[in-house]
Amino acid sequence: MRPEMHFLEEQGVSGALMKEIEAFAEKYRVDEAVRDRLTEPPIPFYGREVLEMAAAALLQGENLLLTGSKATGKNVLAENLAYMFGRPVYNVSFHVNTSSAELIGTDTFRNNEVELRKGSIYQCAQYGGFGILDEINMAKNDAVSVLHATLDYRRSIDVPGYDKIDLHPAARFIGTMNYGYAGTKELNEALVSRFLVIDMPAQTEETLRYILDRMFPDMKPRAREQWIGIFLDLQIKAENAEISTKALDLRGLIAAARTVRQGLSPVLAMQMGIINKCFDIFEKEIVRDVVSTRIPDDWTREDVF
Repeated sequence: MRPEMHFLEEQGVSGALMKEIEAFAEKYRVDEAVRDRLTEPPIPFYGREVLEMAAAALLQGENLLLTGSKATGKNVLAENLAYMFGRPVYNVSFHVNTSSAELIGTDTFRNNEVELRKGSIYQCAQYGGFGILDEINMAKNDAVSVLHATLDYRRSIDVPGYDKIDLHPAARFIGTMNYGYAGTKELNEALVSRFLVIDMPAQTEETLRYILDRMFPDMKPRAREQWIGIFLDLQIKAENAEISTKALDLRGLIAAARTVRQGLSPVLAMQMGIINKCFDIFEKEIVRDVVSTRIPDDWTREDVF
């Protein structure tokens, strides 16, 4: 079994699915030209049911759309899926100015000739990568039109002025979207129908403990409980609309632990990782109170690690 599969085994993921994933990775070897795009995710994903749903869909050639609120691990899951399937990753962060030319490619002048400078979607299709379409509900119509033929049964891309290209059989696309962000919009039915959709569950004490245990095995039990408690407390306040989701930042929580390990005091680490993510003075005070009830001012690195 490849090392990439151990975290699936730990979570009790179906043995039949794991065998199919191994067979997929063995069948579709990665081209040496893009081997540097095979990367190990910095954060493991915990959630057996979600992993099984996602793996079954991808094995059947389907594309995935991951929806849900902030800090539910959408991008973390996408990165973990690419890693366990052994596929190169192509990230596309959509914004209001993302055009079809950026996805497919644009003409460029090289060696006294006009040739196509390939975009992310083109390269993903060519090399059988996993394309992570981040904030897909920010894409404008010009960009979405490229995705329609790419994501459906045709699995092809028409490049104006060049030949049509067919998707590599291992190519898959994983879209992510948050509700209510500025610049977002409802996805049209035609695009949604090209995905299987997973609504990502909120973090729980169990999932947070798994992540921290894996990333910081030397963290002291009391400190781990306080780190988990801070996130869950903030999550409840965000759900009750007492604060925005700015401070609900799992990456920030993990980064704070890293800086403490480096020698920074836990209070200052939490300021950078969590508290200062809020720019409204009243919201910042609420978040500061949540942190101060969990992290004593006199704590040092030795209290955490």
